[in-house]
Amino acid sequence: MTFANIGHLGTLPGKRDELVAILTRRNPAMAEIGCLLYEVGVNDEQPDTVFVAELWRSAEAHRASLELSEVKAAIAEAMPLLSGEMGGTRFDVVGSPLR
Repeated sequence: MTFANIGHLGTLPGKRDELVAILTRRNPAMAEIGCLLYEVGVNDEQPDTVFVAELWRSAEAHRASLELSEVKAAIAEAMPLLSGEMGGTRFDVVGSPLR
């Protein structure tokens, strides 16, 4: 079953664009392990927040991605930019009118 993770990450003031650069860095290993979609967004009304929408082949593929050396390195690089404010929702996708 397809797995979705929709979330937001708070950044320290002025660090949003640095976090976006890390999160949008090309990483073919994510697709190989089962990432179907990974979109990063911003909203100027929330200048210290980054939004992320992820779609994975399964929850297991998502968990496995966290063990990739590239992902671990990106997380370590991103951590000092984060404010600690974060949230989101995870769910199993049950259908779509597009497919």
